[in-house]
Amino acid sequence: MIGQVLAAFAALFILTGSVFGVLAAIGLLRFPDFYTRLHAVSLACGTGAGLILLAVALAVPDAGIALRAILGAVFLMLTAPVSSHLLARISHRYKRVDSLMMQVDDLRTKI
Repeated sequence: MIGQVLAAFAALFILTGSVFGVLAAIGLLRFPDFYTRLHAVSLACGTGAGLILLAVALAVPDAGIALRAILGAVFLMLTAPVSSHLLARISHRYKRVDSLMMQVDDLRTKI
């Protein structure tokens, strides 16, 4: 009984994570500029991969593999915002984005 419930939750997490991954890919293709693309990919793909790793933790009977999957999801949730922030900051510093798309540029005086 418990195994069926865990399998159902794992399937739900995998399905939800896959939907987040597809939404990240659509956002990457559809959004007009670098910052909105980066926002879509960093949020949706990080959440999707985290949900899939949590589904792996629920689905496997081995505690060691489940612990590694949970640690991987936590690591992903901690590092995805930092990496996307660094990418945005570097692209702004080296002027790799279209400045006409930005309404307000608060970093102009700080960098």
